[in-house]
Amino acid sequence: MEIAIIAHDGKKSELVQFLIKNRAILDSSNIKLIATGTTGGKAEEAGFKVKKMLSGPLGGDAQIAGRVGEGKTNMVLFFKDPLSSHPHEADINMLIRVCDVHNVPLATNGATAQLLLNAIAQQS
Repeated sequence: MEIAIIAHDGKKSELVQFLIKNRAILDSSNIKLIATGTTGGKAEEAGFKVKKMLSGPLGGDAQIAGRVGEGKTNMVLFFKDPLSSHPHEADINMLIRVCDVHNVPLATNGATAQLLLNAIAQQS
């Protein structure tokens, strides 16, 4: 299973802590992580193996959306910062739309992401 991880700047540390908390699930469930560039770098610093795409504002969100559309990415964990504006908002909305079109689970906060990973753990 391929899971994309993305986080706005204000949420990157929260996402990394989430990954660390859920390392056992991520390691035991044959999960491959992909990420936008900067988020992927932060996850690598925490010891995770990640395939990095471009940074979000440089097209990483679009690259991940393409993988969702191709059926390669099975879940997206996108820790959004709802209190900040983002210059690449169109790309973000496109990624969300592609997840909806292709019925791919998308979590935009830690609580929803935890429910999704718990479901994976129960299937293992």
